[in-house]
Amino acid sequence: MKYSEELWANRIAGRSDMSSQLVHLTRGAKVEGKKTGPVDVLFKILCDRRIDGSTTASGFVCGDRPASCFQDIPVYSVSQNVHFEELYRKEVPDAKVRYTGVGLMFPKPYIFRAGGRPVIYEDTDVAKEMLNEDEWWRIVKFDLSDKSHFVDWTHEREWRVPDKFDFDLDEATVLLSGPTAYARFLHLCKKRNKRSLLSEIRGMICLGGVFF
Repeated sequence: MKYSEELWANRIAGRSDMSSQLVHLTRGAKVEGKKTGPVDVLFKILCDRRIDGSTTASGFVCGDRPASCFQDIPVYSVSQNVHFEELYRKEVPDAKVRYTGVGLMFPKPYIFRAGGRPVIYEDTDVAKEMLNEDEWWRIVKFDLSDKSHFVDWTHEREWRVPDKFDFDLDEATVLLSGPTAYARFLHLCKKRNKRSLLSEIRGMICLGGVFF
């Protein structure tokens, strides 16, 4: 019997450590020249139907080609990653905000067909020898040699799409951190006359309700 998409989905459904979805999380940024929170950034992404790629400066992407980033982990694990980031920033107040509990989730086959692939965790120089320069966007540094300075992002099981990621709203599930983010999202839909987003998206999940 061929290993069909149905069999693939059934295998993943029986594993609590795997997911058939990929997650892109957002953070606050400037939208139309104004500093805004992650929900506003998410709202703009949905209106644009596009995730712009990160660069070396904005997202630690290797090489000159931008890439859109995703995590290949179940929703509960996403919540755990976000929670750890929050605790870490309390201990290290000047730490960079990498992401919050706000974002989008897409089916893995959908992103694969858009050119998305798992990253390669490796020493950067070694990985550059393995790949053509136009694929360096797939490289994420990995180094456990120094006990006082580990470089390990494998908990994200990251995927990337080269350049930008254009998507259909009916493939997008909205992730929100909790009631406050949910209220803000509804407010923006009403204020910007975008109530149709609520019926066009695939669904919505509040991570706080999953984790706590």
